[in-house]
Amino acid sequence: MTDTPQPPQSQSHQPGRESEMTPRPASAMENWRGSGKFTGKVALVTGGDSGIGRAVAIGFAKEGADVAILYLDEAEDARDTQRLIEAEGRRCIAIAGDIGDPQFCQDAAKQAVERLGRLDILVNNAAEQHVCEDFSEISVAQVERTFRTNILGMMWMTKAALPHLKEGSAIVNTTSITAYQGNPTLIDYSSTKGAIVAFTRALAKSLQEKGIRVNAVAPGPIWTPLIPASFSEERTAEHGKSAPMGRAGQPDEVAPSYLFLASNLDSSYISGQVLHPNGGTVVNG
Repeated sequence: MTDTPQPPQSQSHQPGRESEMTPRPASAMENWRGSGKFTGKVALVTGGDSGIGRAVAIGFAKEGADVAILYLDEAEDARDTQRLIEAEGRRCIAIAGDIGDPQFCQDAAKQAVERLGRLDILVNNAAEQHVCEDFSEISVAQVERTFRTNILGMMWMTKAALPHLKEGSAIVNTTSITAYQGNPTLIDYSSTKGAIVAFTRALAKSLQEKGIRVNAVAPGPIWTPLIPASFSEERTAEHGKSAPMGRAGQPDEVAPSYLFLASNLDSSYISGQVLHPNGGTVVNG
């Protein structure tokens, strides 16, 4: 992976579009060589159109799974992801909508099962973030929107998927390094990510008797569309420099954590845990 920093840039649309980024993130898992560990299985990935979600979805396809990707309105990115999955000889459906709407989550889970035949793996990855320099000025609307997408949407999607999951199924949630370190300009976002850690641990205990494992991944500074869609051009150019490795990570460097946690071959004795692909930051807790 390159140590060259990304140039200044920004986007006005949340959660951002990969097709508008320079350079484009490494999210196609080009160097991943699958072993068929998910052959015959179906995975559903929210926020699967770009960034980490795209890399995870393609990784599942390279390992033999059919994939349903959910996205908000980034149709071009979703088509690119679908094309890359189908190039691996797997089926892919792309479903547009807002996971903050419980009815959409119900419809999406039902559609995935009807069109792909089953559901074995759920990756709750979709999120948004909005910078606020002065917390005293944060709006009620922003807080409610961030919580609705990041944690409530995760709950609604999990609730919708659960009737279709069975013993041996897996759920992997995306939290963040901000859940552990905080971020002074992303207080509402950091709070949702902390809630996701608690949600993961509690849900893992709740589903243990059903044989469904629940884990999470807490990425550090990763080069995804959410970055230029959130920050100024100058701050985007600095993204990742504070990590011990001195650079932003790529989605392809994060996706293997999800594949590991979703696999009963690799992580059958792991539940309620969080992995930390963050460029070398030591996280305790």
